[in-house]
Formats: sequence, C-alpha cells, structure tokens
Amino acid sequence: MLEIIYDVGIDIVLAIQSLGDWLVVPMESFTFLGSEEFYLLLMPAIYWSIDTALGMRVGLILLLSRSINILFKWAFHMPRPYWYSEPVDGMASELGFGAPSGHSQIPSSIFGRIAVAVRKRWATVLLLTLIFLIGFSRMFLGVHFPHDVLTGWLFGGLLVWAFVKYEEPVKAWFGKRRFGNQIAVIAVITLVILLIGVGTLYLLNDFTIPDDWITNAVDDQGEAPDPLEVTGLINSAAAFFGLGAGIILLEKAGKYDARGLLWKRIVRYLIGVIGVLAIWMGLDMVFPDTGDLLSYSLRFVRYSLVAFWISYLAPLLFVRIGIAEWKTE
Repeated sequence: MLEIIYDVGIDIVLAIQSLGDWLVVPMESFTFLGSEEFYLLLMPAIYWSIDTALGMRVGLILLLSRSINILFKWAFHMPRPYWYSEPVDGMASELGFGAPSGHSQIPSSIFGRIAVAVRKRWATVLLLTLIFLIGFSRMFLGVHFPHDVLTGWLFGGLLVWAFVKYEEPVKAWFGKRRFGNQIAVIAVITLVILLIGVGTLYLLNDFTIPDDWITNAVDDQGEAPDPLEVTGLINSAAAFFGLGAGIILLEKAGKYDARGLLWKRIVRYLIGVIGVLAIWMGLDMVFPDTGDLLSYSLRFVRYSLVAFWISYLAPLLFVRIGIAEWKTE
C-alpha cells in the first residue's frame, strides 16, 4: 500500500518539477518563509515591537508544532521523494524523515493562529495563500510527497483549532497557580516532550535506513540522511522551557508594552537580535558538541537561554534603557 502511495506521489512531484526551472527561485523563496530561521526572526519582532500577546502565542505554537512534527516524523519514518526515486531532482538537502512536512505544518499553525487573531478577510486570504505556496514549493523542490504536505496541513490546522478552543480555559487555570507551580507545569511539559522522544527512538532501535534511500540522497545532494538525530527535539523543547519561564517572569514584572514610536520598535528589534546571536553563537563556541549527555544538556541550556532572552531579559532591558514601557492601563 505504501509503495502505491509513494509511486503516485512521485508521479505528482515529477509533474510539478516539469513546470520548469524558472520556478526554482520563487519556490526557494516560499520555502524560506516556512523555515525555522524565518520564524525565529518573525516571532521576536512581533513579541518585542508589535503585539506581545500575539508574539507569545506565535512562539508557543511554533515550538509545540516543531516538537510534535519531529515526533511524528520519527513515528512515521517515511522517506523524501529524492531519497526514494532517482529521477526526482532534490533541490535542497534534508536529513530528516518526510512526513508530516514541517514546512507545511508549522506555517499552517503559525499563520492560522495569526489569521484568527487578526480577523481580517484580506489577511486570512493572504496567509492561506502563503500556506499553500510554501507546501507546494516543497513538492517542487523534491523534498516532500503530496501526503507529507497534506498531513502537515492537517496537523497544523488541528493545532490552531486546539489553541483557539482551549487557550482561555488553560490560561484561566494556569493563572490561578502559584509562580513555582507555573514553572513546574512548563518543566513537566518539556520533560514529557523529551520522554516521548526517547521512547519513540527506543521503538526505532532496530530501524535501518534502506540503502537505496542513502544512495539516492548522496548522489543527489552529496549528504546522507540522518533522520534520528536528536538535537532538533532538544532545541525545540529547551526553547519552549525558556520561552515559557520568561513569559511567566515578565507577567510578574509588569505588562510589557510593544507599542511606541517606530524608531524605538526598530531599535528594540536590532538590540534584541544582537542579543540572540551573542548567546546562540557565543555559547556554541564554548559548549562541546560531542553527542553525549553533557553536550545535549549544555545544548538544552543554550537554547533555553536564547528563548529566555527573547521572552524576558530583552523586554526588561528595553524598559530599563527607555525604549519600551510597561502598560499603565
């Protein structure tokens, strides 16, 4: 059954790629709009300089969606088109499994949540169009089957539905907890994500990547797949913990106001991004990357601190140096 799905998917991917090389640059551009790098630039901009509450929602749904996507990729352990079929032109190197497509799931969850918050028809049409084009670009680039994209859209849509339906009850319940208990809740969710990952990898202990997947991937992109690499899940779980802890502390410090003069918003963003890069790159130079428990623990610390800077330390600094204020109402 899976071979039939794969073969039909390959036919669709080859048909899309036959549209011509003139689409390569536009499709690579749409793919960037679905990348983690783009959202790591977008989320702080919203949080620091546009709407803190919306930025918080975008950050949380981004990190939860990313974690869920990695776990389902491991659970399904399906190939990418250019791994599976030699005729497919893989125009990007991807080391992880294919389904569900992260470039479909994460944009649909983030843009979907933004569309719900904005509630403007033009914004909804624009964001839905972007979601479609990002997913389409992944098929054109040969890195996703149609079923990868469809499952990504499905999971992203379900996350938006769950956030909208349960956000207020969860927020009300969470708000009644003491500070220490709130931090404990964030820590438990983080631990659960990591434990599910460990359990999933344990169940895949006997799984081996078929030789033809490796051969096709290396012949096309010169890089062998490494789909059971754990750092992606550690990064997402750590950032979730740092972001959550920072949001809790910021609520205790005061109501941060993302509004203000345009030049102050721009300066906030520039200072904040410099801080992100300093922590991320600085600790990367200091911490070992040896693939053992110590290096994984230090990676967790590194990404937690980056998210903690975004959610708490940077806003606190902005207020202290006078380029942001606490809300007075």
